[in-house]
This record gives sequence, C-alpha cells and structure tokens, in this order.
Amino acid sequence: MKYKRILLKLSGEALMGDKQYGIDIDRVAQYAKDIRAVHAEGIEIAIVIGGGNIYRGLSAEKAGMDRVQADYMGMLATVINSMALQDALEKVGCKTRLLTAIKMEQICEPFIRRRAVRHLEKGRIVIFGAGTGNPYFTTDTAASLRAIEINADVVLKGTRVDGIYTADPEKDATATRFDEISFDEVYKNGLNVMDMTAFTLCQENKLPIIVFDMNKPGNLMKLTKGEPIGTLVK
Repeated sequence: MKYKRILLKLSGEALMGDKQYGIDIDRVAQYAKDIRAVHAEGIEIAIVIGGGNIYRGLSAEKAGMDRVQADYMGMLATVINSMALQDALEKVGCKTRLLTAIKMEQICEPFIRRRAVRHLEKGRIVIFGAGTGNPYFTTDTAASLRAIEINADVVLKGTRVDGIYTADPEKDATATRFDEISFDEVYKNGLNVMDMTAFTLCQENKLPIIVFDMNKPGNLMKLTKGEPIGTLVK
C-alpha cells in the first residue's frame, strides 16, 4: 500500500446522495464499505466530515444570524454526520472512535492528540467531529490541522467530482482535469481546492492533497494502492 496513515475528508453534501438535505443512509453505507475495505489492508484511517447537508454557518450569516452562533451550529451538524458514519462503520464490523473538539461526554471523547494517535495505532478508525472547535474555521481547515497533528501521509478529499479542473466541470464543458498540480500552480490559477487557510496549512507542512470522486465505489481502494485516481496536489 502507498500510505500507512490517511486523513479522509468528506463533504457533508456528499452524504445527501440524491436528497435535497439530510443523510442518505445508502450513501453512508457505501462509504462505510469502501472505508472498511481499505482499513482491512492495514491502513490507519482518520476521517473529518463537513456539515453542509444539515446546516451551513456562512449561509445562516448571510440570512442575518450572528456568525459565531451560526458556526457553532454548523459544528454540531458535523457531529450528527460523524455519528451516522460511525454507526455505518460499526455495522460493517469496524471498531471506531469519535473525538470532538467540543466536549459531549455522553456520545464521544474529547479530542486529545495522543489519544487519537493511540486509537489509530490500535487499529481503530478515528472520526474527528465539531471542526476545530472554533468559529470562522471550515472543516477543510479542521481536516488539514488534524492530518498534521496525527502525522498523516496524505489528505484525501472525497468529493462528487473526480479531481481538480481548469474550471467548474459541472458548468464548463471545456474544463480539463489535472492529474497532478503544485501548490503554487493552484494559487496562481485561482483554483478552488480547499479554503486558503486549509490549503496553506498543507503547503507549509508539505502534506500532499488528493482530490477524488468518493461516490464511485472502489476509488478509495485504488487510490491507496497508488493508482492515479483524482488530482494530486504536492
């Protein structure tokens, strides 16, 4: 296998499947099977999930809500998604731990870096919820930060598109996909990979990012075996 320890970033919107909002149980089950297959190969897996399928702080702010309040509500949405994925993973036989940046003793453990690393070493899949625990930071930033803290080999950003394009492929039929691109080229071309805080964290810590289509079953396994799936940013 190409990687020993990965940080998988999933968008909340991806959990909707074909729904308009909320959680598509079939989509979550598919993710769980893909993750289990990779975990069975001995790869240590940590996961961060967004909350956009349930609540998005930025949208609420635009509607007039206080930004800090809205962001905390968004963090709670990520915990709901994390619990759904935890349940799906345990149903397929995986041992998991949910660690959150906001204390919720009845449902999860508080994030402690050494504890998270120990869980990974013991073969548990670790899910990080509630973002960084701070307003004004996205779950992309939480993914980058946690990946650095646990010394992950790579951030795998699972989306509904199969990589980074010269333009939005859903809007521009002439957009072409990059197989590989440098951090500097992403900056220069103004490409939207992650928010800038998250992206800069990865660049400064020499942490590669791979953007790929998580909705295609088997892609995660192919990627961890070293197949050229998605777009590599390094």
